[in-house]
Amino acid sequence: MDRKKFIRNSIFGLSGILALKSKLIAQKESTYDSLMDKVGFNHLPTKKDIKTMNYVIHKASSRGHANHGWLDSHHSFSFASYYNPEKMHFGVLRVLNDDIVDPGMGFGTHPHDNMEIISIPLEGDLEHKDSMGNTAVIREGEIQVMSAGTGIKHSEYNRNKDQQVKFLQIWLFPHTKNVTPRYDQIKIDTSPNKLNQILSPDAEDEGVWIHQNAWFHLGNFNKQQNMDYQLKNPENGVYVFLIEGSAEVEGESLNQKDAIGLWDLKQFSIKAEKGSKILLMEVPMKI
Repeated sequence: MDRKKFIRNSIFGLSGILALKSKLIAQKESTYDSLMDKVGFNHLPTKKDIKTMNYVIHKASSRGHANHGWLDSHHSFSFASYYNPEKMHFGVLRVLNDDIVDPGMGFGTHPHDNMEIISIPLEGDLEHKDSMGNTAVIREGEIQVMSAGTGIKHSEYNRNKDQQVKFLQIWLFPHTKNVTPRYDQIKIDTSPNKLNQILSPDAEDEGVWIHQNAWFHLGNFNKQQNMDYQLKNPENGVYVFLIEGSAEVEGESLNQKDAIGLWDLKQFSIKAEKGSKILLMEVPMKI
């Protein structure tokens, strides 16, 4: 796929929605179909970044960047006007945007369908409204999930007039299309010095649940900690995003906003340094 086709066919999500003309928004395709059917399986980086056949490192400086004035966003994968054919997605993990929204600003009402959308606030208060009648404020220490399914419209705004809001916006392809849309928001376990599960496929399990065989863990470390992570499904891969601080994953050094994707393994080691915050996303590698 060339750059022009990507830009024309991509769904423009939260980070680009208000920067687009209304004509383009009206012509938006299905969130799922425009990405899943037109973007092939591609999780590998350029060859020069490959260290072995089972992991890849994405440095923070390699991310796409868009500054709309009110919104400063970094894209781990191709998104809106940022296009990198070697960074389309990691398995079913399609979008990982690191967003900063100015006081009182936000994303106007816009639609999605057939995508699992997760928001993790890092700082400030994010106000949510949607077409199902939900109105909520999401804060640090909480997680929000939407199963867009057959279709949902929503808006997200910085509730505060005197400080920025920072959050991660994450999209996953679902394993089942056209489900009934749903919204959920909970407080998450923030116990220090361990990986706390914040998302899974099971409504009875710890954290929120989604329509995908994925597990997310979040860890805050106030001291150095060595640990192993065992995959729930050995056919999955894991994308580790370092929110703050520094860490080593399988001996590879990561600094703030660096990431490493691993696959074809059953478990791996993590050395978290004091002051680090780590998001671990285990996802299916096949869509």
